[in-house]
Amino acid sequence: MSAGTAGLVAALPPEAAGWAERGSAVVREQPGEIDGLFAVAARKCGRGALGAVPGWSVDDAVRALLLAALPLTGAELAAVVSRLYRVGGGPERRAVLRSLALLEACGDLGDLGLPLVEDALRSNDPRLIAAAVGPYGARRLGAHAFRQAVLKCVFTGIPLDRVAGLAGRADAELDRMMADFAAERSAAGRTVPPDVAEYLHTHRVSTEATA
Repeated sequence: MSAGTAGLVAALPPEAAGWAERGSAVVREQPGEIDGLFAVAARKCGRGALGAVPGWSVDDAVRALLLAALPLTGAELAAVVSRLYRVGGGPERRAVLRSLALLEACGDLGDLGLPLVEDALRSNDPRLIAAAVGPYGARRLGAHAFRQAVLKCVFTGIPLDRVAGLAGRADAELDRMMADFAAERSAAGRTVPPDVAEYLHTHRVSTEATA
């Protein structure tokens, strides 16, 4: 068991952890069983917040553990993960997106999960967008796509602290885009979101420079 999966198991309520462990054992022996288990995870384990992992719910963690238990890597793993994303509803898709960093570490996923991140970023569902800018997306998105993802968060009201690795990936072009956004808001007499103002302050960006 990797450190990532061990941390999720430890964060789960005991009954949910037990169900996840039993389900994971089944999936390791019979990978095809994941479809049914993935679908009933919320009903079996609940949808409560996972306090030790901010932003995650219990069913997110259980589904991530089921995915991590698959005895698959690379393209085979990506095919199963993509199928579960495509046929799932919002909660299932969110769980897949949040699992990508874990699968990257333990399943040699590489860039094969990027199409799912890109699909989520084209949606208007804040839950999916926020999951898409987690650690996997923050590492794997190209520079232009990452900037656009950050702006999508700004426009949809997703707090910038949900964007993994923002400090390390911010660049002069993103600074300019954020400054332009703030200048347009100010010119229209609208309030600049506090996290955007904090970004500009932290990066010492003047909104007057690009106005």
